[in-house]
Amino acid sequence: MIELSDALERQRLEEQRRALRALLARPLIRADDSAFPLVRRHAAPLRDWLARETGWHLQSERDFVRLHKRPADSRDATRPARVGRGTQRKTFNRRRYALFCLLLADLERGDTQITLGRLGEGLGQAVNDPALAERDLAFSLDHQEARRDLVVVVRLLLELGVLDRVAGDEEHFLRRGPEGDVLYDVDRRVLSALLVTARGPSLVALNGADRELDLEARLNALAETFVPDTPDGRNRELRHRLARRLLDDPVVYWQELDEDEAAYLANQRGVMLRRLQQATGLIPEVRAEGMALVDPDGELTDEKIPAEGTEGHLALLMAERLAAVGPDGVSLDEAEAWIQGWQGEYRRYWRKAACEPGAAPGLCRQTLARLEALRLVARRGERVLPLPALGRFRVQPAATPDADSERLFGQPTRQSGRPPSKPSDLADPLSDE
Repeated sequence: MIELSDALERQRLEEQRRALRALLARPLIRADDSAFPLVRRHAAPLRDWLARETGWHLQSERDFVRLHKRPADSRDATRPARVGRGTQRKTFNRRRYALFCLLLADLERGDTQITLGRLGEGLGQAVNDPALAERDLAFSLDHQEARRDLVVVVRLLLELGVLDRVAGDEEHFLRRGPEGDVLYDVDRRVLSALLVTARGPSLVALNGADRELDLEARLNALAETFVPDTPDGRNRELRHRLARRLLDDPVVYWQELDEDEAAYLANQRGVMLRRLQQATGLIPEVRAEGMALVDPDGELTDEKIPAEGTEGHLALLMAERLAAVGPDGVSLDEAEAWIQGWQGEYRRYWRKAACEPGAAPGLCRQTLARLEALRLVARRGERVLPLPALGRFRVQPAATPDADSERLFGQPTRQSGRPPSKPSDLADPLSDE
């Protein structure tokens, strides 16, 4: 007979797993989110686990919870912020990120209510700073493109809960400028929780020896933490760094690891992966070229290959074709030529705009960006290089497993060329290479 205490313990662990998965999917959860009560209930054990395994801090407030995630790789530009849905979905670029940071600084100094026009005026004044002007960051409400960037940034602030619309409509502002103004309430508590750094940006000196710091060095300095020069301190930092990569990145390739990381995994890989699996429900998959934590439910990915539609079909076609080329990959011109051929072949099935003359370059960029974000391909200048995980999309007839099938994600797959969709489709998740 199952003891009541055992059943309660299993329920507690399952709730903690669901709460952790919610935080990994949405690092900022407000009180109106269905996951908020669950995360708050288990905040203490989650905080301890996150600090121990990843070095991330969990902030729990009465009206929101915030997971202070620090990226494992500050150079990764494949997962920009996005707002909206479907064809209205907008992606952040460097300009919009710069405007976003300037808006946060303006809101920090402002009142509890503000208008969209006032935010735009503040940006116009901020970009007059010589340091910004010399980098060609210009902004004026007189230009519709600038107003469009402002609206995209503000809609992200609305999604995050920093702003709450009181009156007005951003679409009217886009068309009519300040005449169609919008009024917002400002949630200063959420605003104060957005910045996630180990030290404040003002502490990263820009004079003396630090004058030559480039953007990457400054980003690293913001996230840099003190690591005790002891075996335990160094091992803890390695565990945190590797756990962040496994939880954040679709695939971790062995060739990307430095000597210390590879040595740590050689001794601690099995124990580490089991702890991550038990806490998150993700399935470890270890192969000759690397490893990944696979989500059987597909909930914890911010990028996936669509199951249907033009984008999904095009991504599968591109993945299948690239999986068959050699390690030197193909040029962007070759990839665009493939799409031009598919436009005629699949005209009956694709949306009309995708088959128009001149659409191939845009479709190629979008498709390759999706595959790059999934760590299936890499871009090197004008060339596209297949990565080992892309082998999962190689179309081959069924075959008896042999030495080649032990390659990472490169084992022979179904005739469809699509990746396994559930754990039972995978090889032994903890198998050695």
